[in-house]
This record gives sequence, structure tokens and C-alpha cells, in this order.
Amino acid sequence: MSGAPGGRRPTFPGLPGRAGAGTGVWGRLGALGAPDPVSVPAGERVLEEAAGARQRCGNGGGSVPGTLLCTNRRLAFLPGQAPGSRGLLRSEDEVALPCIHKLVAASSFSKPKVLTAASTLKFIPEELAVFCRDFRLLHFYFPENGLAPQAFRVANAIAQAREAAEWEGDAAEGHDGWSCPGEDPPEEDEDEEDEEEGSSTMLLFESLWDWEKELQRLGTVGWRVSTVNERFDMAPSLPQYLWVPSGLLDRDLKQTFAHFQERRVPRLCWHHPGGGDLLRAASFHPASEPGSEDVRCLEALLLGDRGPCILADTAELPTLADIQLAHLRLRALCLPGAVAEEKWLSALEGTHWLDHVRTCLRKAVEVVLLLAGKRCSVVLQEPSDRDLNCLLASLVQLLGDPHARSLPGFQSLVQREWVAAGHPFPHRLGLLCRDAPREEAPVFLLFLDCTWQLLWQFPADFGFTEAFLLALHDSSFSPYFSTFRFSCQRQRGRSSMPQLPSQTYWPVGGWQDPGGHRGGPRTCTFPPVWAWGQRYTRQQQEQFRNPMGPPAPAESLAPGTTLIPNPNPHPNPPLFLIPVLPFSQPGDPCPQGGPRLVLTLAKGSLCPHPLPWWSRPPPRPPHGVSLSESLGTQGGLLGTCQPPPGLLLPCTLGPCVRLWHRCYLRGLPQEQRGRLAPSLAGLAEELELLQERLRAWDTQRPH
Repeated sequence: MSGAPGGRRPTFPGLPGRAGAGTGVWGRLGALGAPDPVSVPAGERVLEEAAGARQRCGNGGGSVPGTLLCTNRRLAFLPGQAPGSRGLLRSEDEVALPCIHKLVAASSFSKPKVLTAASTLKFIPEELAVFCRDFRLLHFYFPENGLAPQAFRVANAIAQAREAAEWEGDAAEGHDGWSCPGEDPPEEDEDEEDEEEGSSTMLLFESLWDWEKELQRLGTVGWRVSTVNERFDMAPSLPQYLWVPSGLLDRDLKQTFAHFQERRVPRLCWHHPGGGDLLRAASFHPASEPGSEDVRCLEALLLGDRGPCILADTAELPTLADIQLAHLRLRALCLPGAVAEEKWLSALEGTHWLDHVRTCLRKAVEVVLLLAGKRCSVVLQEPSDRDLNCLLASLVQLLGDPHARSLPGFQSLVQREWVAAGHPFPHRLGLLCRDAPREEAPVFLLFLDCTWQLLWQFPADFGFTEAFLLALHDSSFSPYFSTFRFSCQRQRGRSSMPQLPSQTYWPVGGWQDPGGHRGGPRTCTFPPVWAWGQRYTRQQQEQFRNPMGPPAPAESLAPGTTLIPNPNPHPNPPLFLIPVLPFSQPGDPCPQGGPRLVLTLAKGSLCPHPLPWWSRPPPRPPHGVSLSESLGTQGGLLGTCQPPPGLLLPCTLGPCVRLWHRCYLRGLPQEQRGRLAPSLAGLAEELELLQERLRAWDTQRPH
């Protein structure tokens, strides 16, 4: 295939937004036997298609034929399909436009060119390389069989559609949704929703009943569900319902909101079975000056009668800028030919991504050990309470709550601590095209990496698999799920207001008027990411579950100690004791009639800390407490010792924290060869690899 004569741009038709297509792949499929219509969101339209394109498989030279589609929402490759399949939604080789990091066109007669909406393509592309922000690298090429016009148009369509994807307007209006003609949207089977014995199904935390049910499961005493923020008038970014002390009335609770950043007051997020309470809150507002009545309400909220209060801020964790920079460096490192092989490990260390994983895991273990020591409440504090608090609160519960390590329990955890709690997914994942770059920081992806480390170290303690984490990682860049499309519960609620009717694209006839279908027009909504049937087949969803199932709930331990075996192999290994801190029992009078004991957790040690409104020094504990010394010197706080049932203590030393190969290295050709085929492209690659090995063996054997 040659470039344009004289370097002039070929004169091909423009980029129409086709309302219907009776030719191309859809027309051919219709001729084969009237396949099922493709279920697509309303407002999505096919811009260009290149039938006969091929997708490369690794570096073995293999490829799979199919059709490359560009819509106003995504890029999708459909391998040769059988009639009746719904390939567009379930294609494993589709990329949401915001997920495309870079698009490169190449030709034998020109240098590779990075395509943007403003670029001018002056040659016929023979190959397109799509660099994805989720670490995928897709290669498509166009054989010399009359595909020149299609290749040129689809390359330009991708570049322009990627630039024109107005996520901000779509999220604000909410005029989008799913539609399946003549039937309701597919739902997960009941037996797929059922969790293993001893657990409940997943909760979305969008109703009062969900919050009541989870509070009952935790077995808390002295807490209730408050509806003070039911209309989002107290704190717009907080959920509608909060867990607050039973003795604090809503009218008193209202006086505390103004004393915290973004009005995000302390509230319960988990109760340890041994008695410790985990709270999360924003930082104290610097300009607030609480009066005596406000102080009473604030101390009732923070301290209550639960014993000492330990403030654990996120100052020791990586900043948002650190996380973003490390992720960018990691993504650049995982591209083919980014660095010489002998320097790869040192370059990986230079990204600091694994350092951030270690830091987060260490901090989570410090907090869960305090909660396991009982008779205290730990308050996670972050200036905004919307980023690192989400990560830390989730990790603490994964370490201490076996229910959170089941599949429905983990999904409920993400819903409560991330979705309902107001993590700004569009900003942090860079899904809003008009956002300032400084707001992007993949905190949620860092959490998934930390979860994978726990899954790798404790595979029998989780009810889900690496395939589930990878699906969640990739789905975070998808434009079809409300989970990642909005920044708080208030925005999600607005998106479910009256919406446009759904549309349906049929293989023959194009877009159809919804009034012409059986059942009439229906409203449309954004489904949560947990509607896996919208994107994954039943067989793929079966790979999400660990066949061993989630662990049984941890047995209650003797009051005052937690037993941890010595890591040294020995027939009768000695045991380290995590001592219970010498704090007052719940209900005991305050020391010397003053305020209760308040400490800060910093670098593994507890130090006295005055609350902002205290005018006198806080009482000191009977003696200094160092968590790092309580487990002995071997490995410090995070040694390689085995935790008791129900409590996970991961190792973060040296090679114990590993690179998530299946996620980060899948764009490298050498990693794509010889894998277990998860798709048609992978199957073709497996077949090619086996044929190469067979030919090599055939030439070496004696005749």
C-alpha cells in the first residue's frame, strides 16, 4: 500500500454520523440469518467501520480478521462473528474513547504519526497502534485488499471522536442508558448473586434499608443510621445516610458539619468484631471556632464513651501528585522497548509505584492492629476525606473482615467506601476531558493493586480472583457505568431523573424508533459496574469467583491479646503478643475530670494530641506505645508472621510486593505469547505458537 501521490491528502468522504447502515458488517450478518440486534446506549452511533481489518497477536506474526468499528463512544474490534451474537457490547477488544492515551498511524513509506483531532494525515495508514490508559496495546493493520479508503476514514474518525467525547456534558445531563429491544436489560442470575454460606448479597447503599442491614451485620452497639443528610443539604458530597452515635440527636449533629472541611463529619465506617470502631472524617476546618454547645456535640461524635480516640491522618501516605506521577512512569515503562532489559528492574524501582503500595499496606496494618487491640476508636483524617481515606478504610476492612473478602462483600465495600462516600472518579481517573491535569490521580487503581497484593499472598482467603480485579480495573475506564461516571451520590441521583427514550441499532435497518418496538419507549439509566452481564459472558463471570469460596468468620479471640506465630519454623513456635493498650474501659470517667485521651498515630507510634478547641495540654498515656516494637524486631510491624484466623497481616518486604504482571505487562508482545487464550485473538495466537513449536520439533527429530 502506498501513500498519497505527491504527499497530498487523499480525497475521501468525510466523517458522517450514520443514522443507519444496511451495508458493511451489519448487512452481511443480516444476510446470514438476521442476527440479534446490538444492545447499545442511547445516543451512540457508528461513525466509521473497516471490514476486513486484522488484529495482531503478540510478536509471533499471527492475526485475526474482523471489523474495526469507531463509534462516538468507543473503538471496538469484532472478530469473525457467528449469526445471533451481540458482539459490540461483549467484545473483549473494545476501548472507550477516554481510555485511549495515544493513537499512532504507521505506513511503510512514512514515519509513524501520532493522530489528534487537529492533525492532518497525509498517507494511507497500513497499521494503527492504540495505546490504552489501562496498559493495553492494540495493533490493527489493513491488508492490501481495497481497504485504503476505510483505513483512512477510520483512523481520522478515531482521532476526532476521541477529542469530541464530551463526558462532562453527558454526565451532567444523564441522557443515556441501555436498551435491549423487546426485552428487559439482562440481569444477573439469582444463583450468581447468591453469596456463599454465612454471608448476604451485595448492597448498593442507596437506601436506608441497606445501611440498616449492614450496621446490623457489623454487630455494633451505640450506633444508629442518621437521615440528617437525606436531601444532601448538610454535606453535598456525603451519602444520604450516616452511621453516628445513638446518643447524638440529629439536631445536635447538624452543629458539627461546619467544623470540618467540605462539611464531611466523622462517621462510622466499620466495627471490628473485637470492639474497636473505625471512623473517617475530613480535617478540622481551620476557621471554625466552636462554642461550648458545639464542643459538646463534637466530642460526643469523636469520643463518645468508647474510650480513647486515635487520629490517623494520611500525611504518611503518598500525595495525589505522587500517585499520578508514579502511575504515568509505570505506564511509560510497560511499553515495548521503553528501556533495556538489564535496566528494567531499576527503572521499575524508580517509578515508586511499588513503594506507594507498601506504604498503604503498612498504614492499613497499623490501623487494624489498633482495632484488634480493642477499647479504642480510630479516626482516619484526610483534608478532603474523598481519596486516601477511601483507600485506607477499604484496606483496613479487607485485612480485618472476612466478609469484605467475599465477592459480594467486596462489591459492597467499594459501593460504601468509594461510591457512596463521594470519591471523585471522573476527576481522578481523567474521564472528564476538560479537567485540569493536576486533578488526575488513580487512587482507586492503587487500591486495586493493594488488593491484588493481598490476593497474591492469601489466595485461599478471598472469594474472588485476579480475573475479577482485572475486570474491575478495566471497567473503570468504561463510559457505561454510573459507578465511575459521577463524583458523589447526589450526582448519581440526578442522573436517574426523566431521560430520553432508549434507541436500538439493528444489523439491518440501523437505528430504530423506540415507539416501533414491542413494549413502547422505556426510560434509560446508567447501570452499576456490577451488572457484569452487560459486558462479560457467563463463562467469564464464572472466573470471577474463587472456587474455594470466602473464609468463615473469624472466631472471637480472648480479650486483651492477639496471638501471632513466630515466622521461624519450629515444632512449637513461640508466640508474639500484641498487648492491649492500657486505655480506660468504655464508660469509665474521664481522667481527672478532663477530656478523654486523644492520640495520633504517626510512624508506627502513638503520641498525645490536643483537639483544636482544647485550651490545656491533653492527658498523657501511662507510657509510650510503639506498635513497631509490639511484634518484635523480626520484620518490624509487617513481618512475615502468620496472622490469626480472620486477620490478614501482609508482608511488604522486598519481593513480597510484586508487580501485577497480568495487568501492567499485557501490552508487551513477549507477555502476550503462550498465554491461556481468553479470546479468539488469543486462541489464534496459541495455535500459531503450537504450530511453531511443532515445526521446530519436526526439524530436529531424526528421520
